[in-house]
Amino acid sequence: MTITDEDCLAETLAFNEQFEAAAALRPTRGQAPDAALIAHLRRNRLGGDTPPVRLPQGQDRVLPSGVKVRVFRPEHVDGVYLHIHGGGWAFGSADGQDEKLWSLAAEARLAVLSVDYRLAPEHPFPAGPDDCEAAARWLVEHAEAEFGTRRLLIGGESAGAHLSVLTLLRLRDRHGIADAFRAAHLAFGPYDLSMTPSQRLFGSRPLLSNSDSVRGSYQLFTPGMSPDERRDPEISPLYADLAGLPPARIVVGTEDPLLDDSLFLAQRWQAAGAPVRLGVVAGAMHGFILFPLTVTAREQQRERDFLAVA
Repeated sequence: MTITDEDCLAETLAFNEQFEAAAALRPTRGQAPDAALIAHLRRNRLGGDTPPVRLPQGQDRVLPSGVKVRVFRPEHVDGVYLHIHGGGWAFGSADGQDEKLWSLAAEARLAVLSVDYRLAPEHPFPAGPDDCEAAARWLVEHAEAEFGTRRLLIGGESAGAHLSVLTLLRLRDRHGIADAFRAAHLAFGPYDLSMTPSQRLFGSRPLLSNSDSVRGSYQLFTPGMSPDERRDPEISPLYADLAGLPPARIVVGTEDPLLDDSLFLAQRWQAAGAPVRLGVVAGAMHGFILFPLTVTAREQQRERDFLAVA
């Protein structure tokens, strides 16, 4: 494990304090977000007070399975990155990070497919994982014809990191596809939906995510399930057999309720036989890459570097 960015810890912690102070002016998700709040967050795609920029470089497509994806194709393509967005399985969208994904595509020479999977509560588990599995299978079968390469990578943020791991496990267990994806990039994901100690102990501190909000996300995604039922490896990949998965980079901030999830998953991933890079960002809250911080720019560069050479 490497704790990074301690040199700008003061800046990061100061931003956290500003975020908390402003929290009273924003709607809170809590344990049961109402329909109006869900609509607001979906309209703005977790991007702040206004919808994010849609770049002309992005192309919306519908795969034969009916799954929607947003595609970015740079001039030179050395691989294809299957990106799965975050948002607690209920928010976010494939067009919510155009600027970040286009920068990644151009600088890492990767075609990027971002999956617009179905969202809870209208479409609870297993709808989202089903869509990501379908997109991954299509990419395995068609990447060479579509993009001229069979070098595939996968990853995402928060719920997208969780869905990335589930997708790799489904490819292996349901379809015997164990080596199509060369690497996984997993940013601050929840891997134990029965709640790790850091999730339970974080409390109600009003950062982007806390104990109440993660518990509420699990209720939307897996309605009616008990914590014991959520330990099923098909829901909580921390409890799965991780043998045969590709090398991974796992990153999380020290002020994230999901800290333990990344620490525990990294140890199990490595014990299962695959190389792991674990990065812990000093002072960073959940979702810190959404904000204009020094650590954000650094982390995006580390992600590009990892995916460019994976």
